[in-house]
Amino acid sequence: MVGATANQNLFLAIHEISHNLAFKSPTANRLFAVVANLPIGVPYSAAFRPYHLTHHKSLGVDGLDTDLPTSVEAFFLDSILGKAFFCTFQILFYAIRPMMVYQLPMTSLHLINVAAQLAFDLLLIRFLGAGALAYLIVSSFLAGSLHPCAGHFIAEHYVFEKQPLSAQDPSNRVPVPETYSYYGPLNALTYNVGLHNEHHDFPAVPWTRLPVLHQIAKDFYIDLPHHKSWVWVIWQFIWDQEVGLWCRVKRQRGNKEVEVGKQTS
Repeated sequence: MVGATANQNLFLAIHEISHNLAFKSPTANRLFAVVANLPIGVPYSAAFRPYHLTHHKSLGVDGLDTDLPTSVEAFFLDSILGKAFFCTFQILFYAIRPMMVYQLPMTSLHLINVAAQLAFDLLLIRFLGAGALAYLIVSSFLAGSLHPCAGHFIAEHYVFEKQPLSAQDPSNRVPVPETYSYYGPLNALTYNVGLHNEHHDFPAVPWTRLPVLHQIAKDFYIDLPHHKSWVWVIWQFIWDQEVGLWCRVKRQRGNKEVEVGKQTS
């Protein structure tokens, strides 16, 4: 539990760094993300940033937003057992799905990320043994499995509120809440990622300022559907027959993916 919580914290540190919120220099942010990646055991920080910024730019766009489950996932995992399987192994879905949706070109930063991680892993094995590396990798797996903090993966964009049938017709333009915030104590361990509506509205605002932002604009957020427990999110996602991987807002058209080398926030 300790290792999983620590590595979930690192996942979200890399998320924060991907928005250029650690340093003013884009290059310093990229390299710092590589350093933050080391205890996770597997290199991914270089690939995460362009995929994640595309998620912001093209939220819910089929073929671009890799946070959106594929039709194959939604079809085969549409059951209690299927959703339990997804929640248990969701970190693998998040790791593999992006490469199945579209592939990024290899850059020097990817090579630095891989080389640094391999060097760190080899040094870890050399001085502390293979068990130390196994601990880090298992911690990373558990961080994205049935862990309380992992509830944020599901809480952020799955539609839990029952919608009118008219919302299924895009021509009706019925607004569907597609981003949910979480206001609870686990934000203290996760860089306030639960304030997710606030984050998507103002992605350049650092985690330390999101609570202040929420207070300033509270009238705009207070009536939006939100979550109070990530543990309950996981429980409801698995057991509620009205909630599943198909409960997402999907768009057919949107913006293009973020270029790998683009230095935007």
